[in-house]
Amino acid sequence: MLKEACGVLGIRSVEEQDISRMIYNGLITLQHRGQESAGIATLNGNDIHLEKKMGLVSRCFTDNSLSTLKGNTGIGHVRYSTTGSSCISNIQPFKISHPMRGIAFAHNGNLVNYMDLKKIVSGKGRQIETTCDSEIITHLLSDHLINSKDIENSLVNVMGNLEGSYSAGMMTGDGDLVAFRDPNGFKPLCTGKNCDTCMFASESVAMNVNGINNVSDVKPGEMVTMHKDGNIERKQLVKPDRKHCMFEYVYFSRVDSIIEGKTVYDIRVKLGENLAKDFRSDADVVIPVPDTARPAAQGISNVTGIPLAEGLIKNKYIYRTFIMPVQKTRDISVKMKLNPIKSVIKDKHVLLVDDSIVRGTTSKNMVNLLKNAGAKKVDFWVTCPPIISPCFYGIDISNHSELIAANHSIKEIEKKLGVDKLCYQTKEGLADAIELGKNNICMACLTGEYPTKKAQEISDNMKTQKTLGRRYWEMEG
Repeated sequence: MLKEACGVLGIRSVEEQDISRMIYNGLITLQHRGQESAGIATLNGNDIHLEKKMGLVSRCFTDNSLSTLKGNTGIGHVRYSTTGSSCISNIQPFKISHPMRGIAFAHNGNLVNYMDLKKIVSGKGRQIETTCDSEIITHLLSDHLINSKDIENSLVNVMGNLEGSYSAGMMTGDGDLVAFRDPNGFKPLCTGKNCDTCMFASESVAMNVNGINNVSDVKPGEMVTMHKDGNIERKQLVKPDRKHCMFEYVYFSRVDSIIEGKTVYDIRVKLGENLAKDFRSDADVVIPVPDTARPAAQGISNVTGIPLAEGLIKNKYIYRTFIMPVQKTRDISVKMKLNPIKSVIKDKHVLLVDDSIVRGTTSKNMVNLLKNAGAKKVDFWVTCPPIISPCFYGIDISNHSELIAANHSIKEIEKKLGVDKLCYQTKEGLADAIELGKNNICMACLTGEYPTKKAQEISDNMKTQKTLGRRYWEMEG
């Protein structure tokens, strides 16, 4: 099974204009959420046109290809896979020719009960052509819509069978554009309207680039329907139980996005400030790991008075190493990604700031860069608490054995990374910075306590069966 943490969006314009360029612009702003492939589906009359390719958005689509995607309604998707094959058949959106004159569907998230649902869909005679859980949701929706022709009732029935994260969008050949979100609200999803254009997207930045600034969150368990006349209808389908992914705020989302009414930039600054309140350092300079740790480093500098400097320069043309699907590729890219400024580092006691430590590969290489550039000491402050458990909701943290904090003490990690002092954010400091209330945040990867039943069962089985190095779907399948 392929586990995903991607980006999704949908746009409708009341005016008869082609909106493929707007979708393209939105996908460019969501590129950080997926760098493997991209897809766009548009509705022209009652015909759904689909184009999807491997690679970055700018390489997947040209002016000529966008001009063939006619219509004033469409959805788009950027994707990364965490395991398994990376191939064109798994690229979203997915399209089915019936009912409702066709469906195009895309989502950001991961279904914990994928294997169970796959058996149900296969048992109904449906041919499953990919290893992507979005295809399963598409089939389930199609089955219900064939019988009822009612999107709201169909979604209620389908959502009742899904466990996991899904911030999703659907477009039908009848002209419906619908966004919906799982009742836990693991992954972000927002919607907005400006003049004659309405839109939904994984992050608000995708709407800002298209001139839509009147933005609000799709609530957990909510359906938002964008009608042909430009009206937006909102319905709460499932009782919400908020468990927003803390990793979206710490690392994954763009710093200029607004999620659940909170600006990601402000949260990351406060993460740094909270670290500086809990720990002390005699460092000469604060150096952030670009780009996500910059606001936190600023917060640390604000509280401590230690000057902030750019000591590591990022090659902007290298993919984000954490979301690369292959460890070997990840190792090579770390070495190509960053270059030290020796005049900032040489003979200095450096306070290095990063958003998280997952496997430790990137962190060790960064510390080596600083030491080789002449740093006399390196303290390492991390804005996320120690990650000790897998994530089953769509972040690439799949088993215990690859998590450095699950298998080593802080002193042992200090030695492995080659740092003089390692300080992690506390869970209390994390919750305080996000300001949504500790009970409304998913911290399963920090605590081993999961908000959904099957995820907890799988994690417990991985421990009792001593299969800590296996992916959970390998156990299931």
